[in-house]
Amino acid sequence: MQHGPAVRRRKLGAELRALRSRAGLTSGEAARLVGWHQSKVSRIETGTSSTKPADVRLLLDAYGVDDAQLRELMLALAGSVEGDGREHWWHAYRGVLPPTYRDFISLESQASAMRTLETTVVPGLLQTPAYARAVTRAAVEGLDEDRLDTLVEVRLARQDVLRARPPLRMDAVLDEAVLRREVGGPEVMAQQLERLVEAARLPQVRLQVLPFSAGAHIGVTGPFVIFSFSSASDLDVVVLDHLTSSLYLERKEDLQAYTEAFNALRAHALSPGDSLDYLAALGDARKEAP
Repeated sequence: MQHGPAVRRRKLGAELRALRSRAGLTSGEAARLVGWHQSKVSRIETGTSSTKPADVRLLLDAYGVDDAQLRELMLALAGSVEGDGREHWWHAYRGVLPPTYRDFISLESQASAMRTLETTVVPGLLQTPAYARAVTRAAVEGLDEDRLDTLVEVRLARQDVLRARPPLRMDAVLDEAVLRREVGGPEVMAQQLERLVEAARLPQVRLQVLPFSAGAHIGVTGPFVIFSFSSASDLDVVVLDHLTSSLYLERKEDLQAYTEAFNALRAHALSPGDSLDYLAALGDARKEAP
């Protein structure tokens, strides 16, 4: 387990090494092509040093990589700029967001799909503004209103990935506790349930409810997210959230274990159709409650 930036460097290095090999170049030949010392190429490929996006562009050009999506992903892993040189939107908030959160947003923005188990709160990509405000206020003590507004703004901006072209494909299993926990009060929860019903009807979103009747399950150890990337499956990563940081798992054994765990959770959860009916019924019951 490592923090996000280290994982991203290693993943970037491994992919660049694979691209170099496919181009039929040794590290020394690659270095000569871009005018570097061989040791710099080696440091980049082993992830022992940070890499500037401009350096990644040089290597991608030298390796003849013209896949726009793959290039954009490599540049995102390298730092803060997109292929056209524009900074990612979240870097405007670098003074407010911790590095691990910025790293999470970066991965989320570049992923083609995510699988997530949530055991406590609604996933950030599906939260209403009022719910996001209530959760953020509870999770971060001593927030002044300006900083709270900024963090909620970031949370809502992240949701654009579900409206992108192509959109992020989201597969979420929600423990029933997520839906029963009174966050922000009855009105906020009623609105949040309506939002979940709307989300469950989107073609890019698959929601399943894991009912209390399922009993103990593998997800009791806590929530997790699996990010997948269409351009390079070796870049897939598992993210575990903790109170003060996020941890990233990149080993194939870890990815396999969490993938199997997620599949088991889906098997124990209500089907997407039954989950939609459950969410709608729960929302209607809240509306009818005095």
